[in-house]
Amino acid sequence: MSSGLIIGILVGLWVLVRVVGRQITGSLVTQRQLMLMPAILLVLGALSLSSALDGASAGELAFLGLDCVVLIGLGLARGASIRLERREEGLFQKGTAATLGLWVLTIALRVGAAFGSAAIWPDSKLGQAALALTIGLTIAAQNAMIYRRALNLRIPFAVDRA
Repeated sequence: MSSGLIIGILVGLWVLVRVVGRQITGSLVTQRQLMLMPAILLVLGALSLSSALDGASAGELAFLGLDCVVLIGLGLARGASIRLERREEGLFQKGTAATLGLWVLTIALRVGAAFGSAAIWPDSKLGQAALALTIGLTIAAQNAMIYRRALNLRIPFAVDRA
C-alpha cells in the first residue's frame, strides 16, 4: 500500500468520524458547515482525479461513475433520514438509527468498491485519486438534502461562531 493511499484513507476516516460524530450526538447546523467540507473535498478530489484520468480505461470510468451515482443516492437518503429541529440557536440536526445504518452501508460500499477496483485494475491510480471526490460527493448530497429540508421547514440556520 502506498503512503499516499494510507494518508488518503486516514484523512477520509477523520472526515467521516467528524461528520458521523456530529450527526450521532446532534449539532447545530450553519450554512458554512453544510458547504465548506464538501467543497474542499470536491476541489481536492477533482485536482487529484485530473492527473489519473489520462490512463483510465472506459471500464474504470464507468465503475467510478456508478460508484459516484450510488454514493450520491446514499447521501440523499442519509440527508432525508436526519431529524431536523428548530432550536433557539437555529437549525439542529440529529441522526437516527437509519442514518447510522446508511453510513455503515456507505462505508462498506466505498471500501468494497475500492478493493474491487484495485482487484480488477491493479495498476490503476484512478481509485486512489477518486477517494476525496467520492467522499465529497456523498457528503455534498447529504448536506444538499439537509439544506433543502431546512428551507422547506422554514427553520433558520444556526449562526456561525466567530
